[in-house]
Amino acid sequence: MIELEDITSAQQIIAGRVHRTPLMSSMTLGRRTNAHLHFKAEVFQKTGSFKPRGSINKLHHLAEEERKRGVITISSGNHAQGFAYAASLFGIPATVVMPHTTPANKVSATRSYGAEVVLTEADLLTTCLEIQKEGNLTMVHPFDDPYVVAGQGTIGLEILDDLPKVDAVFVPVGGGGLISGIATAIKLSKPAVKIVGVEPIGASAMWQSLQRKAVVHLTRMDTIAEALAAPFVGELNLALVQKYVDALVLVSDDEMIEALCLILEWCKILTEPAGAAGFAALLFKKANIPSGSEVVCLLSGGNIDRSRLGHFLSKKAVLSKI
Repeated sequence: MIELEDITSAQQIIAGRVHRTPLMSSMTLGRRTNAHLHFKAEVFQKTGSFKPRGSINKLHHLAEEERKRGVITISSGNHAQGFAYAASLFGIPATVVMPHTTPANKVSATRSYGAEVVLTEADLLTTCLEIQKEGNLTMVHPFDDPYVVAGQGTIGLEILDDLPKVDAVFVPVGGGGLISGIATAIKLSKPAVKIVGVEPIGASAMWQSLQRKAVVHLTRMDTIAEALAAPFVGELNLALVQKYVDALVLVSDDEMIEALCLILEWCKILTEPAGAAGFAALLFKKANIPSGSEVVCLLSGGNIDRSRLGHFLSKKAVLSKI
């Protein structure tokens, strides 16, 4: 398990290598949700998402021999960019295995940080392990790793530092690395804060795993939030979520689009559907939060290509007429 000291140590390791992202309030959207609303804007993080935090902490702890061999990981997009950026900081050759359906902007950005990208229609992990064995590379798991979790947990420390009176934090959930880190940091510091995890209905690996009390592997996923479309969650992540997360709720694609458009309209912040998931859960009252609470919604990433954004904005126009 992860201790608070692991997260404070990670905070020192990543300092100067990532941005201290702002906590931004919105009175208009707060009135709409009956909350004192704040957005933790990881959309302004290096590479456009929170992912460099965990990758930098992990790569820092690799042995020199592991670094020399080169590193490899799997990702649907945001982890790929954060991982590639982190590897470039340490001068480590990096390979990323990505789904062939990954948006082009995420593939291009990953390559721009110097990583080799392998696009595949086959199972990501199977493909990754084959390449790892062939090249004798060091595997870095995108979420089921204590150093990665501790790195993501630094967001929780920043939230507590900027808003000591916080009552609830809404966190998007994919493989579980982000929420397990944030929940650990906050609960070990201020246990009364409510942690709410948010998954897409079409990619509910954590929700199903919590129901069965064991890791569930999804055979099919259907969501516009590709950054949350993890086919399974980590063993470590599930254990930490079971211990520290108060509620895990589901949102639809349409609800994420509505949330994305409202954030763009009223806060002038562009996030991707995954990043808007937390606010979608608050907006559509998926969790019981007392009126007037100090609420933080994490905007986990903003890597969205222009064509998809246009589609979402057009869909919003249709939704507004319903």
